[in-house]
Parts: sequence; C-alpha cells; structure tokens
Amino acid sequence: MREGENVHDRKVKIRLRAMEPEDLELLYQIENNRSLWKVGVTNVPYSRYMLHEYIAQATGDIFTDKQVRMMIEDESSRAVGVIDLMNFDPQHQRAEVGIVICEAFRHQGMATAALGEIIEYARDVVHLHQLFAYIDTENEESIRLFRKVGFERTALLRDWLFDGREYHHALFMQFFF
Repeated sequence: MREGENVHDRKVKIRLRAMEPEDLELLYQIENNRSLWKVGVTNVPYSRYMLHEYIAQATGDIFTDKQVRMMIEDESSRAVGVIDLMNFDPQHQRAEVGIVICEAFRHQGMATAALGEIIEYARDVVHLHQLFAYIDTENEESIRLFRKVGFERTALLRDWLFDGREYHHALFMQFFF
C-alpha cells in the first residue's frame, strides 16, 4: 500500500468459489461460533461429519438446493469467509443474503467485494429481482456494509432476533435490480 492510501481506496480482489472438502475446518469454525448464532438460524453445534456431508451433497445449484454457499477467497487463494444466497424463492425471484468474514480478515474491504460479486451473480446468472437481509439494529458495521453496496432499509422488525437472553430489533434491507 502506498503512503497515504487507505485500504478502502483500493479495489480489493476476491473470488467466490464452490465449497471444497478442504473448507471443512473453516466451515466448522464459522458454524460453531456461538457469537454468530444470534444473527442466523443456527442454535446447535454442527459436527465435522454433518458439515462433510453438507459439502458432499450440495449440488451448487440454487434451483435444486434453494440455496448456494460460496467460499470467499483473497488474492492469495486463501479462504477468508463464506457468502450465502438462501431462502431462494424462484416464483418471486428473490433470495436472502448472508455473509461471514473471518475475524482476521475483517475491515479490509473483502465483505464489500464479496457482496458486489454475489449481487452480480444474482442478477446475471440467477436473474433475481431482489436480494434481502435481516440485520440486527445494533450491528452498525453490517448495516453500513449493506448500505454501501446499495441495500436500502425497508422495514423495522421488532423483537425479530433472540440471542438466548433478549430480543433484538432487526432491519429488513432489500436490494432491487
């Protein structure tokens, strides 16, 4: 990086790719990270065996599986996170987006780049009309991230997320093509 250059000033290069058996340990760490459970639908640990079977059985076809999970790789071909299109509804041409960047790689522009890539994939390959996400109102970083790539807040969902102790409001954010 040049002097005076900010990490956000340069184009971060990432690549989205299909899951491989070698991704098992990273998926195991992400899926069993309890701090992420409050923002998703997971509330039990996943075994390595279960994740191995998931990787083996996923077709990579959103029309068959109603979801697609892709690994996010940095310029060094290192897996740094995952991005999902899930709750795919072919009739209404929409899908939910979820993204996790491993902590060591956050704040480097990779999430922005990955969301940009999944938006292009959803538009050009799957031909969706919209993407959506549910984001805890206290998760200011995610709200900024999704706004940065063009998502807009369309609803406030009261007491939408439960973290095991208390309920949290969520923003329903949408991206329209």
